[in-house]
Amino acid sequence: MGDVDGAVEQAHREERSRLLALLARELRSIDLAEEALQDAFAMAVTTWARDGVPRNTGGWLLTAARRRAVDRLRRDATLARKLPLLVTGEADDGPGGETDEMTTIPDERLRLLFTCCHPALALEARVALTARLLGGLTTAEVARLFLVAEPTMAARVTRAKKKITAAGIPYRVPADAELPARLPGVLAVLYLVFTEGYAATGGDELVRAELCAEAIRLTRVLAGHAPDEPEVLALLALLLLQHSRRDARVDAAGDLVLLADQDRSRWHRAEVEEGLALTERALRAPGRPGSYALQAAIAAEHASTSAADTDWPAIAELYARLELLTGSPVVRLNRAVAVAECEGPAAGLALLDGLDGALGRHHLLYATRADLLRRLGRTAEAAREYDRALTLVGNETERRFLRRRRVTLS
Repeated sequence: MGDVDGAVEQAHREERSRLLALLARELRSIDLAEEALQDAFAMAVTTWARDGVPRNTGGWLLTAARRRAVDRLRRDATLARKLPLLVTGEADDGPGGETDEMTTIPDERLRLLFTCCHPALALEARVALTARLLGGLTTAEVARLFLVAEPTMAARVTRAKKKITAAGIPYRVPADAELPARLPGVLAVLYLVFTEGYAATGGDELVRAELCAEAIRLTRVLAGHAPDEPEVLALLALLLLQHSRRDARVDAAGDLVLLADQDRSRWHRAEVEEGLALTERALRAPGRPGSYALQAAIAAEHASTSAADTDWPAIAELYARLELLTGSPVVRLNRAVAVAECEGPAAGLALLDGLDGALGRHHLLYATRADLLRRLGRTAEAAREYDRALTLVGNETERRFLRRRRVTLS
């Protein structure tokens, strides 16, 4: 049974997003596609245990999901209208068959990201929906990344689905001429998927390496397709620079290691060098740097071989420019950390004023405030902020780190 469970889990991880997008395009309904695919995975657990794991798990799941969709449509008495939309073959060769759309996007999963990032939806709605459906993130994970409550995000995703249905938005791969309008949404989805992989919302592990690797892979494919697009190059640079530190971010016991304390010899130098070169290319592009270019520039400043060589004034200035460009409260939070390093903890603490409304669900606001108060010797206030952070943190690695910091104040 363990082998079957492992096969189902692997198929869910590797095939779900592609199968879901194919089914949604065929059925013209995201909800029906989700339900049918969920049923197919449930059937796989028992059927594969009885008959063995099929050679082509993706093809098996797609066929099973299509049959479940037909059953549901029949029960809803709409089969006669919907059935022509279904492809009823056995799909022995697996999903991802012929398509008559004209596009030069070379990767199937990347094509599906562009397909779902339809400009008829507001940018935030399309990013949230696509990250949820194709990025494989849960509603809770997407909610954390958007700094909203889980029910709020669930409602946004539901509204986006309904708008797609009501407006008759087609599930088709866009032509090349349509790609630029969809690019910001695709970049945002890749960034959010990587972010969840870089610092997982919950669980015991800090890093979900498979999410980071897939986001980097897709961004690299996109960079090959659009080699002169500075924000694509900048996003790839940012992801490479961040992910290059993965082996040094936790110690042998699995505990969090802060950037200043990391063994930089464990960083992946090839990724650092590639990220630095891509950052330089993005910053040399005509026009003012975009948000990903500024973030890549910040990551590049952190890539020095010694923590003592970090140029904190330069980082603080880059964060100020990024905040002016984006207005993001998360950027203000990070800017406060940089300002504290070059102007002192009191200056950093002042920049946190007014952020509770926007970041009240984000444990890092309270953890950052606690650290700055600790450095100022205001231990009682720091303890209260650590306690607030501990009520919000979901990742066990981060929780252990905050507990250790809290204990030092007792």
